[in-house]
Amino acid sequence: MRFLLLASAVAAALSAATVAEAQENPATKILRANEITLVGLRPGRDTLAIAEKRLRLKLESRAGDATTEWHDPCTGRGIKLEVDAKGVIQSITISAIASDQEKCNDRPARILNDKDWQTGHGLRLGDSQDRVTELYGDANSAGPSVKGERELELLYYAFDWAGSDVPQVMEILCARESGRVMEITLAYPSL
Repeated sequence: MRFLLLASAVAAALSAATVAEAQENPATKILRANEITLVGLRPGRDTLAIAEKRLRLKLESRAGDATTEWHDPCTGRGIKLEVDAKGVIQSITISAIASDQEKCNDRPARILNDKDWQTGHGLRLGDSQDRVTELYGDANSAGPSVKGERELELLYYAFDWAGSDVPQVMEILCARESGRVMEITLAYPSL
């Protein structure tokens, strides 16, 4: 019994010392935040039908085998949903990287309210790469990437530590020249 009390006291002291060090030196702080939603949808739980109702996008959609995409040629923004055989969303991608250069007609399409173009923690397209680190900590891996003619920086986050019932992977592409978020993908169970 005495040993358990002593062990508990030592553990509490070490924990307090770690918290004090992290408060004094933010560089030692380990931030681990997982993400479960993108554009208000949750991969692994929500269905394509829920997405169409929430986003009001049925008329503008193009469906492939397991992929549905919406693209606004005026803003260059797009949403891509990958679904399983039951229609459950497996991954969500929002992007400001235009895949093609269509002409904008007189009435621009609004495929999603500006406030909805974000993660559950508030990361938005156009935010800085520093904001990504502020919200989610250091990426599990990072490196150069290319999409079309754009040179990008890929930030990869694995959330397997958060449990198997939450999205497991988030990829963020930032423009290399500006450091701004250009694309976010949240996937369940993995990419």
